[in-house]
Amino acid sequence: MAGRTPGVAYSITVRSEYPNEPGMLGKITSAIGAAGGSAQGVDVVQTSKGKMVRDFTINTSDQDHAEQVVEAIKSVENVKVRSVSDQTFLLHIGGKIEMRSLTPVRTRDDMSKAYTPGVGRVCMAIYDDPAAVWALTGKGHTVAVVSDGSAVLGLGDIGPEAALPVMEGKAMLFKEFGGVDAWPIVLDTQDPDEIVSIVKALAPGFGGINLEDISAPRCFY
Repeated sequence: MAGRTPGVAYSITVRSEYPNEPGMLGKITSAIGAAGGSAQGVDVVQTSKGKMVRDFTINTSDQDHAEQVVEAIKSVENVKVRSVSDQTFLLHIGGKIEMRSLTPVRTRDDMSKAYTPGVGRVCMAIYDDPAAVWALTGKGHTVAVVSDGSAVLGLGDIGPEAALPVMEGKAMLFKEFGGVDAWPIVLDTQDPDEIVSIVKALAPGFGGINLEDISAPRCFY
């Protein structure tokens, strides 16, 4: 296993069932170590007089290595692997961000002020004084993270859909480290003029635009 550095990016959780006997846990963790895995956690799922079910959370170095670690666990006599979960993929299920209201809507009065008819007064105040949009909406703390998916991290041109997890991650960083609300917007075009046109049309709704992972030289257009 020389040269491999297990890391959390390839962390897996292996649910294993085996006889509830002394020494079984040690055999499994030894198999994990012999395969080059780095055990990060061992959690009891179910226990009885004759059976033990545990989750083993293990850092591995890549997908192939993860499969080798699982096979090593399976090779331990009387051990049954029930399931294998990829922790990175689990984190992404359903996406990583969501929109939440700052003001709860619990009553008719709340609805009337947050939406119609009360919101119309706020709209007209901005119409009369456009600068008021910065105080009366979330524009001042909202950024659009825009990409065409043409130069995503070290992955290259993978397209808009495949780029979306990265843009969601960038939006998370804005919120977690800067308190800024950010929205991922992936574009199904790589035409510079069209991208410029779309971004200009979107601009009124955002305090800033972050152009992300657009390949050169188009990113300097």
